[in-house]
Amino acid sequence: MKIHPQAQIVIDMLSSDGVNILSQMTVPEARAHYDKVILENNLDLAEVGAVEDREIDGIHGPIPIRIIWPFGADKATPLPVFVFLHGGGWVIGSVASREPQLRQIANRANCIVVAVSYRLAPENKFPAALDDSIAAIRWTADNADELGSDTSRLAIGGDSSGGNMAIVAALNFRDNGGPDICYQLLIYPPTDPMLTRDFPSYKLFDGGYVLTRKQGDWYKECYLPDDFDPTDVRYSPILADDFSGLPPALIITAECDPLCDAGANFANLLQQAGVVVDYQCYEGMIHTFWHWGKLIDAANIALDKCIEGLNDAFAK
Repeated sequence: MKIHPQAQIVIDMLSSDGVNILSQMTVPEARAHYDKVILENNLDLAEVGAVEDREIDGIHGPIPIRIIWPFGADKATPLPVFVFLHGGGWVIGSVASREPQLRQIANRANCIVVAVSYRLAPENKFPAALDDSIAAIRWTADNADELGSDTSRLAIGGDSSGGNMAIVAALNFRDNGGPDICYQLLIYPPTDPMLTRDFPSYKLFDGGYVLTRKQGDWYKECYLPDDFDPTDVRYSPILADDFSGLPPALIITAECDPLCDAGANFANLLQQAGVVVDYQCYEGMIHTFWHWGKLIDAANIALDKCIEGLNDAFAK
């Protein structure tokens, strides 16, 4: 397992830029710095049909969302819809930092994208982010006429912690009467954030590969309440008893990511339960590689794969 030279450039940049010591910053500083570095090195924003920011009702207050319609969209023709949950350990990250990818998805998968600005920790402890995410997906399903969307073609997904919440949302909808989800797009999701399993990649890539155990501990310290139950499936979906009946999934992992083995294991668990899974591990890649569009070719290859998967799901 050899780190890809382009991934090494990102590692060196993050080390010199301070991103690898986010846990030593204040939370507002970490959020601002993280987004700044991503936006400087991500793809340019593609022209789309329309972008609208609005707030929807959540169980704990308003939830900001950003809706992206594809270029040339005609509301007279219902389009598929993809709800995206951004990563950042439930503490940092934003819709804006992933918007370059989301605009590409809207245009090239010819779908409406609803990106959720769920509440972040430490201001809002678990399960605040998850509650907001589930509420936003339900809102999307319930407001198809307003959006111009086709509720029979509703996909969900996210990167990192966003992927984790997409999995938990799919489990929730399966067990509680919908909405029906046609596809899951899961980009290096932390399926076992409590590290309940002894996966080799946890130790093999802890240090020098962007995501570290120390950083993960900081995320948990920020997000989890004092009375948190470490067996709560809403945080650790790998602990679920049953994975049958879940939507087809694209699971993307990075070979040099501490989360790689857990992602591969989760793909196997889904397949054993009869779920259709397309598992893609990107050689020599690191956690976060998907949004370094100007620096890493594999980021754009993986984005192409995401768009291909969504197009296939929406065509069924």
